[in-house]
Amino acid sequence: MLALAALLVALLAVLGSPSSARAALPAAVDGQALPSLAPMLERVMPGVVNIATRGAASAPASPLLADPFFRRFFDLPVPRRQRPFQSLGSGVIVDAEAGFIVTNNHVVADAAEIAVTLHDGRRFTAELVGTDPDTDVAVIRIPPEKLVAVPLADSRQARVGDFVVAIGNPFGLGQTVTSGIVSALGRSGLGIEGYEDFIQTDASINPGNSGGALVDLRGRLVGINTAIIGPAGGNVGIGFAIPTALAMDVMRQLVDNGSVRRGLLGVATRSLDARIAAALGTTVDRGALVLRLKPGSPAVAAGLEPGDVIVRFAGRDVATTEDLGNAIGLAPVGQPVELTVVRDGEPLTVEAQLVDRAVQAVEASDLLAPLAGATLAEPVEGEEEGVLVSQVARGSPAWHVGLRAGDRVVAVNRTRIRRLDELRDALGRAGRALALAVRRGGATLFLVVD
Repeated sequence: MLALAALLVALLAVLGSPSSARAALPAAVDGQALPSLAPMLERVMPGVVNIATRGAASAPASPLLADPFFRRFFDLPVPRRQRPFQSLGSGVIVDAEAGFIVTNNHVVADAAEIAVTLHDGRRFTAELVGTDPDTDVAVIRIPPEKLVAVPLADSRQARVGDFVVAIGNPFGLGQTVTSGIVSALGRSGLGIEGYEDFIQTDASINPGNSGGALVDLRGRLVGINTAIIGPAGGNVGIGFAIPTALAMDVMRQLVDNGSVRRGLLGVATRSLDARIAAALGTTVDRGALVLRLKPGSPAVAAGLEPGDVIVRFAGRDVATTEDLGNAIGLAPVGQPVELTVVRDGEPLTVEAQLVDRAVQAVEASDLLAPLAGATLAEPVEGEEEGVLVSQVARGSPAWHVGLRAGDRVVAVNRTRIRRLDELRDALGRAGRALALAVRRGGATLFLVVD
């Protein structure tokens, strides 16, 4: 308290008069240097870059034709044209020797040209290495000429209350810096991405800072800034970053394979609630209740049984079926993971090794033009029925229809759909307008496609 009082007295002495207000703040109070983030930022900021993209996106030819009631009344198709766009965001140099930069998929999606501007003003045309829309991670590469990488932290060691700093390079203004704390960890179920494991922070993530760095006080990369929740796009202290552990795993797969492998456990589940728990006589009322297993799957090899309640998967708590699906989508393929299940009222820990999810997939545009941008996959035996929407490109026609990664199309115009061939037949019989029944989470919603 004495040191704080001395600091306040020193500040008042400096700021107390017009002439002294222009003087520099003292370097120290009672022999102690004033705290500052400046030394850390001087080391880190050269590793945060500005990203500018150019491209073209499909859009309705006129505002009237964008109105479904207008089109339906006059029985008109939906002519579309390519509209040029520009996008600005940020990125983080994570490998100076190879020139790799991690950013958000939505920053570089559909880009025909990607320009990177460094802290020192140098400008490069970047090569797109790969993207993963489901986690909103993208990797680009520039020539490795005197680059500075941001050192990595183990985001799994982050704690609620840790101080963090968000750094971006938006709009060509140069770096912007905001500070705050880690507000929460493991945020999911937000509907922002297909697979979510966000760090929540109150450090402002402003427009143009997407893809920038969230660092700790040592200047180590904790996460990639991605999204905010706030009215009218304004910041209200709820921002989200992709943890470094997840972003680096996605990056390694994109660099090595050009795509991300998703794992298969081979279980069909439903969310447990108090009513079902009472009927089953189980001691837990939250978790993913195993309904059936795919023969020969990792779930069978791990010893899972129908009636088990999965309450933890790969270090993540499981309260719902959606939690389990998210955890499986983020878990490594080919490596053992631990599951905690409740069987006959007793907790049991088992180990499973996910296999690569080899499913038949088609581009939705091959079936229906307004669904362009979505990838549809055959359901795996033992999982929930319905055609899986495995990927949706942000800003695509399918995105604007309302489809999201992880959805399951279960009906077309009230015709039940279980597999891809049934969906293809139903779409072939449908008229100009159709309604898709989609299972998302524990609810069914209808999407109208004109």
